[in-house]
Amino acid sequence: MARNGKAINVKIATTKVIKALEGALDKLNKDFASQEANEAKHEKAEKAWNKEIAKLAIGAIAKAEDLSAHTRYNGEIQVSFSLPKGSIELPVEPKKDYVSIHDWQYREQKEEIENAIRILKMTDEEVVSTSTYNAIARYL
Repeated sequence: MARNGKAINVKIATTKVIKALEGALDKLNKDFASQEANEAKHEKAEKAWNKEIAKLAIGAIAKAEDLSAHTRYNGEIQVSFSLPKGSIELPVEPKKDYVSIHDWQYREQKEEIENAIRILKMTDEEVVSTSTYNAIARYL
């Protein structure tokens, strides 16, 4: 609904909606295909970021508070400490420049988009109704 409480009533050409859905399907397929490489790239950047922070923190360890060390069940030694605010300047954290999608989400979205395209291709209507558009708008 619009801010003034009135519903938006527009007529969108069926061919334009089909084209937009086909574009959304292509993007979904490309994003899913490149997700593994994107995840690996991001994980590598995060590891490098964590190592940089560890170097900075170790350099400021003399300022450490709440220092503790524990031996874990598998023999690993876990060391933990806190640094006072402003002790080190953190580098910018790597951000994901993609959207993670699980396999089941990908299959579900792909099926819904494909079904919408098939149905719209079978219609003789020149425009898409508002209710139909609302049902598929999240993919456009």
